[in-house]
Amino acid sequence: MKKYFEVNTKTIVATGLGAAIFTILFMFIKVPSPIPETSLQTAYGLSAFFAVVFGPIAGGLISFIGHALSDAVQYGSPWWSWVIASGVSGFIFGFAYKRTRVEDGEFKLTDIVTFNVIQIIGNAIAWLIVAPILDILIYAEPANLVFTQGAIATVMNSISAGVIGTLLLIAYAGTRTKKGSLSKK
Repeated sequence: MKKYFEVNTKTIVATGLGAAIFTILFMFIKVPSPIPETSLQTAYGLSAFFAVVFGPIAGGLISFIGHALSDAVQYGSPWWSWVIASGVSGFIFGFAYKRTRVEDGEFKLTDIVTFNVIQIIGNAIAWLIVAPILDILIYAEPANLVFTQGAIATVMNSISAGVIGTLLLIAYAGTRTKKGSLSKK
């Protein structure tokens, strides 16, 4: 469990780079939905990728910082309930960090299923529980609206993390040297 929460130079650099890319994707590369203030965000595929490669701390910070910066630039201030939910989702994505073999050059069906189960759980907790409850507590938003937004966000962010995250992880695993592939002559 200790390895999950290790912070080193690699984690810090990944967090900075990931948050910057997340901010750009979150602002400009999204698909709107019929539900107000809700869209398919490609940024969650990126945060899922970074979380699996660098762990839950990097995943959580990337999503939290990237979402906060995006809101601050676009709207003048962050919508904290959803910023916190973004951080929670990225953090939970990171629990696939040591449960997949992506660093070993393997990202096969069992790894894909493991990653996607974890990211769906992360999205469900973040968008069906954290975001709506914080919207009600912080902003006194109507429950029916925020739970509808949360349900749509869960589905769309699960699709984004599932498709984009899986493709990025497959590509990344292909760049890694497989264990036992080098032999001594």
